[in-house]
Amino acid sequence: MPDKFKIEKLSFYFKDKRVINSLDLSIRANEILSVLGPANSGITTLLRTLNRLCDTDHDVRIEGDILMDGKSIFAPDISVTELRRKVGMVFEVPTPLPLSIFDNIAYGLRVGGRIGKKEAAERVEYALRTAALWDEVKDRQHIPAMSLSGGQQQRMCIARVIAMDPQVILIDRSCSGLDPISTAKIEESLSQLKERFTIILAPHNVQQAIRVSDRVAFMLMGSLVEEGTGEKVFGDPDDRRTSDYITGRFG
Repeated sequence: MPDKFKIEKLSFYFKDKRVINSLDLSIRANEILSVLGPANSGITTLLRTLNRLCDTDHDVRIEGDILMDGKSIFAPDISVTELRRKVGMVFEVPTPLPLSIFDNIAYGLRVGGRIGKKEAAERVEYALRTAALWDEVKDRQHIPAMSLSGGQQQRMCIARVIAMDPQVILIDRSCSGLDPISTAKIEESLSQLKERFTIILAPHNVQQAIRVSDRVAFMLMGSLVEEGTGEKVFGDPDDRRTSDYITGRFG
């Protein structure tokens, strides 16, 4: 598979603190890459850098480069708005707007330009189906999104990203507060989503990474320790620190 992202010597500084340390990592198109590690490993920062959500913080300094489809995301002619449409993000805590389910998912489409009712309905249905939520809400799309369960809210947030027709979906520990049934539904969705999207996942635990990943990158204190297929990293890691983390000796 071709690379969707190529991260080259990326270092990220917040004030005087280095959060990511000279990271080199390739992310392939249409794969699920899990980036895992203990707290303060720089994983959320990495995800937020891939669609330049960190731009709003003036205390940030970035060195190195990130190429998407061969072009730097920091190039002067790059539209950050368009980048964020192509690279959508689902956060750890569900963030429904105080609107109906339908309007939550259609919101970005309407902000992005004029869209007819028929097209909006088609895009919303497509997004809900892809996020494995359609059967549960198809007859109540106009109820408040806040009335959904936590797991349903998180799948709705995934659907909201999908509706914008991205190329990449960043998912930051989106199952951390969910029950096992809701987690299983989201994981089932992920295996189907990679047919259409590249997925970069910060899993909420090692077991989730084992279940869903094509490839895995293990980070520790802002540095990449090792990366490879899930089978290799989980079954025969090259670095003892990876083995220690996977087996629960630290983290």
